[in-house]
Parts: sequence; C-alpha cells; structure tokens
Amino acid sequence: MKQTPDVASTNPVDRLFHARLGKATLGLSPASLMVTYLDWFAHFMVSPGKQAEMLEKARRKTSRFAIYAAKSALNPDTPPVIEPLPQDHRFRNDAWQRWPFNLIHQSFLLNQQLFYNAVTGIRGVSRRHEQAMCFLTRQMLDVFSPSNFVLTNPEVLDTTLREGGKNLLQGWMNFVEDQERASSGRKPVGAEEFQVGKNLAITPGKVVFRNRLMELIQYEPTTEKVYKEPVLMLSAWMMKYYIMDLSPENSMVKFLVDHGHTVFMISWLNPGEEDRDLDMEDYRNLGVMDALKAINSIVPKSKIHTVGYCLGGIILTIAAAAMCRDHDRRLASITLLTTLTNFNDPGELAVFIDPSEVSYLEDLMWEQGYLDPRQAAGSFQLLRSHDLIWSKMVREYLLGKRQPMFDLMAWNADGTRMPYRQHSQLLRRLFLNNDLWDGRYRVGDRPIAISDIHIPIFAVAATGDHVAPWKSVHRLHLQTDSEELTFVLTSGGHNVGIVNPPGPKARGYRIATSKAGDRYVDPETWLETVPEREGSWWQAWEEWLSRRSSERTTPPTIGNPKNGYVPLADAPGTYVLQE
Repeated sequence: MKQTPDVASTNPVDRLFHARLGKATLGLSPASLMVTYLDWFAHFMVSPGKQAEMLEKARRKTSRFAIYAAKSALNPDTPPVIEPLPQDHRFRNDAWQRWPFNLIHQSFLLNQQLFYNAVTGIRGVSRRHEQAMCFLTRQMLDVFSPSNFVLTNPEVLDTTLREGGKNLLQGWMNFVEDQERASSGRKPVGAEEFQVGKNLAITPGKVVFRNRLMELIQYEPTTEKVYKEPVLMLSAWMMKYYIMDLSPENSMVKFLVDHGHTVFMISWLNPGEEDRDLDMEDYRNLGVMDALKAINSIVPKSKIHTVGYCLGGIILTIAAAAMCRDHDRRLASITLLTTLTNFNDPGELAVFIDPSEVSYLEDLMWEQGYLDPRQAAGSFQLLRSHDLIWSKMVREYLLGKRQPMFDLMAWNADGTRMPYRQHSQLLRRLFLNNDLWDGRYRVGDRPIAISDIHIPIFAVAATGDHVAPWKSVHRLHLQTDSEELTFVLTSGGHNVGIVNPPGPKARGYRIATSKAGDRYVDPETWLETVPEREGSWWQAWEEWLSRRSSERTTPPTIGNPKNGYVPLADAPGTYVLQE
C-alpha cells in the first residue's frame, strides 16, 4: 500500500531546521510543548470555579502547614501533614524528620500536591495534554527538590561534616569523569568490567545464519534429551539481544537450555546511515520470517515456540497475525514480554508521542538516517527521573558514592540505533494511529488482525513498567481469540521485572489463564482476585512451555550444512559487537 508522504517532506529547509534544533532540545518538540501548555492555560483561565478551588486549597494547605510547624517545634514526633508517594524515596531517611528539614520537605510535598491539583481536573483539557502537564510539572518541581541541594539535604550535610567535604570533592571528580565519558561517547564508569563474550552473553552457541539485518544464534544443548519444539527469541531492536543472556546467573537463555529446550536467538544489526530505508516489513521478513525458515531447516517437522521482548514482541505479534491469516501453522506458541499491542494509552510515554513530536523526530532522523540511542535514552530517563537522574546525582555527585555496576546496567548502556523509515512507521502506524489494534495494519496487500491468532499466548507485564504500562498490556484480553491466554504480572520495571531468575531474591508474581470463550476481567478486578505467588515467573513459564511441547528427543545438529546453514561464528556473533 502506497503511504501518504508527510507534508514536511516537501519542505527540506524546515526539516533541516527542525533536525538541527532537535539536537539542542534532545528531540523534544517546542511546538508540542507550547500547544500542551496553551491547552491547559486557556481552559484554566476560563474556569473561575477551578481558580477559586485552587485558592481555597492553597489556603487550607498553608493553614495545615503553619499548625504543623508550630506543633513540631514543641513535639518532634508530630505526625507529618503529608506523606511521600510510595515510589518517592527521597525523604525516607530519618534525618528528614529533624527540624528544619521536616518543614522543608513537608512544604515541598504540599506544593507538589498543589501543582498537581492545578493541572488536573479541568474541563475541556484533552487527556493527553493533562498527562503531559502532569509529567512536565513534575519534572520542573523535581529540579527544585530540597534533596538536590547540599544545604537543604540533611543526609548530604551530615556526610559533608563527617568527611570534611571529601564527599563533595569526590562528587566533583565523578561529575567531571561522567561528562568526559559522555562527550567522547564512552560507556559509564564500570561498564568496561562487563564485556560481551567474556562475562556477558557467554552461553555456548553458534551463528548459523546471517543476513543484512540479523544473525541467528543456535545455542548448544546441555541435556541429553531436548523437547522437540525449539524456542525462537527476539529482543527489542533498540537494545542488544543479551538482555536475555546476561551473566550466567541472570541468563534466560541458559535457564531454558538447562531445562531441555533448543533455543535460537535473533541478534539485530546496529544500523547506520546507509540503513535508513529499512522498514517494518524488513524487520518482519529479514528478521522473523528468515529465522523461522532457518529453524525449519535445522529442526524439520517441528512447530516453534516464539518469544518477543518489547519491540521484538510487537514485530512477533505482527508476524504471527499475518501467518495465522495466511494459514501458516508453524508456530506452537507466543510469549510476549512487556509488549504493547494497544497503543491508546502508553502511559507517560504518550508525552513524547503526538503528531508534532513524531514529525519533529522524523526530521531529526531524516538528517541522521537513524535515531541515536542516546536521544531515545533521554526520554526514557525522564519517565523515571527520580531513580535515573536525581537520585543518581545526589548519590554520586553530592554524597560522592559510585553505585557498583552490574550486568543489567552495563547492558542498558549498550543501545543500538533505529533506522529512519522503520522508526517513523512504528511511531505513526502503531503509536499514533493504533493500526495494529484497529485492524488497519497491512502486511502484503491485506490488513491483519490480532484476533486471527489462535495459538496459546503467554503475556508478561510488570507493575512498575513506565514503557509498557501493565494495564495497557492487559488489554490484549480484549482482542485475542486464542485458545488460551496466560497473563503474568510481575513486580519490578520494564527490564528488572523480566530479568527475574529463580533464587532467594526473586520477585513475586501473579498468574492466571483465560480460555477461549471466558468472560473478560478488567485489570483492577484481575489484580484483586489473582493471588500473588512467591518466586520467579521463569519457572511457571518454563512449565507452561514444557506442557505445550512434545516428548524429548535427541538434540538437533548445530546448523544444517546440507541446506546451507553452516555455522559461521561462535556466539555471541559479530552484530552484537557493533558500536
């Protein structure tokens, strides 16, 4: 289907201007921010009732704070006026209960609540703009949090007095080192201790197929017998695949191999400017479909379990829907890890996705040929600014303490670029137009539908996920007509919730299966009625895969030289090493 060209494509001067401006604004559209603010401000100005309500709230909060200040001066155990939100850990230390720091942080929290009340609940403001105003207001307030400054943070003051200022000197050295590394494109401090092929992604295997977009890795068996059906895993192409093969104790690949599964992994190319025209169909054909063809040759006459993580889950859903539409029955099951299929409510990520913002990003990518991982990382850091920006600043620059690097952090610093055309299609067709959910997304000359997928689905969401909010992931129940859908809700975030191996530190999870024909259960009711289990969801998932697999048999050969699939290199291959 011929795509309608973007109007901006006829104005190269505008595109070039936007591209240069975008580098200075970290990819955020000034026009989008302006429209958001004007929508809120115009409706607030014509809402005298809301204005009066805010004045009354300000009066009450001032009165409550004055009473608290007087009481706490006489009784240090006076209960606070307001408690921080559960996810806000800035003021948890007991030092914040001392005078005057109790007054400082209570005043800040009351003002934070007042600003939240001011930007919400105004008739006429679009829901997206209200979300954006909440997000932007929180970012602004976080800058001025008393925890960010030496003189208003009792933990920093105590440390400075105890160490004679050495913490601030060390913090300055940490800051300078971080800036030097960032300006030279080097990875964060400590990342050099984690190297792919040495202590990351070391599960033994071979690259058995390579094309211009991906390498296919087949892992060596560790059991005498393996299940007949192999497992194909796809990561998000904006990050390296080894999120699923970190250090051995955190490796999902090793876990599956050790339980008798034959595992294949797609390792995506790190595209450059010359790959600007790679599109979604290339990722489906050169990625999913070429991998399935190779696996069919290596493990003939066997259906295939498939696993997609985040964006990898999106392209897997598209491929599976197209295969089911065309009566291609090679898939045994689908596992979707933190994967959105309905993009109506992507949570706070919506702040960065509207027509203005997408056009702005397109112009930035148009000049470069790709979206740089550092440009994308800035947006994701803002989604969790408490943890990823400000707490890091306080810990490393004010307290002078480096957080020890670990495998997941090292992986997170190893992003990949995204081709201009493919990322533009992803943003416009899925996030803006929701074509996949609404049955308008075309593969070939016809649309596909998620409801055509009639094979077992295992979907995993995480409670603290800011990229794929769990309630949005749960909406898959509204669309799928598969014979069964098993939904897992694990604690943690987008990555930490998935990297959850069995062990004493494993996070809890909830799991429930709905069969074809069962009545829909909304997310709130689901959360209330499904009991929490201890341990790792990996074990429940492996048992789920095993029950849907045939008897164990002799492991297949590595590759199939007779059919042209000759081992090309040892795992982890070459694409994952591209900078």
